Amino acid sequence: MDVHKRLILQNKAWAEEQQEKNPELFKELASGQHPKFLWIGCSDSRVPVNEITDTHSGDIFVHRNIANMVVHTDLNLLSVLQYAVEVLKVEHIIVCGHYGCGGVKAAFEHNNLGLLNKWLRNIKDVYRTHKSEIEAVDGEENRINRFIELNAEEQAINLSKTSIVQQAWANGQKLMLHGWVFDIATGLVHDRKLIENDSELDEIYKYDLESGVKY
Repeated sequence: MDVHKRLILQNKAWAEEQQEKNPELFKELASGQHPKFLWIGCSDSRVPVNEITDTHSGDIFVHRNIANMVVHTDLNLLSVLQYAVEVLKVEHIIVCGHYGCGGVKAAFEHNNLGLLNKWLRNIKDVYRTHKSEIEAVDGEENRINRFIELNAEEQAINLSKTSIVQQAWANGQKLMLHGWVFDIATGLVHDRKLIENDSELDEIYKYDLESGVKY
């Protein structure tokens, strides 16, 4: 049997199982979503959001890309962020990296990867910012792991630099930003960063939100 056909059969079995557990589930999901979380994670197949958080369909709004980046020219990411914050009114945004991240490892190296170079450059900027700290760590694997942790933390900070998040805070909206790292080898998540307001944000990144220009 072709692999893709097996997925269709597994979907059918899954749908029937869910229907048996809760006959109203799909009717409820079809009526709308009310997640309290936005998850910005890596595209890596080993980091399934609902499984590692033990949550259900409808609990987490998800955006994924290589190395869980928050890039300020990425209209896809910004559109997801705006919708999650302004329409869904999520209360938490989690940027979750993971040990063994191929994107971060590639940014640590010097290979010419074509189009990927443009994306990886954003990760390399994190390395440049924390170069002395990363290079002070013993062992290449440990240095990459520290790089992964710092990347998750920096992407959470990048969220706080957006006018979308700053406007939500200015409006009194409850919104907490988290930088997490998932350890594939243990299945555990490590909480690395928490940002609840703009108090730690450098003044240069703060917007005049009364100027009339929204974004």
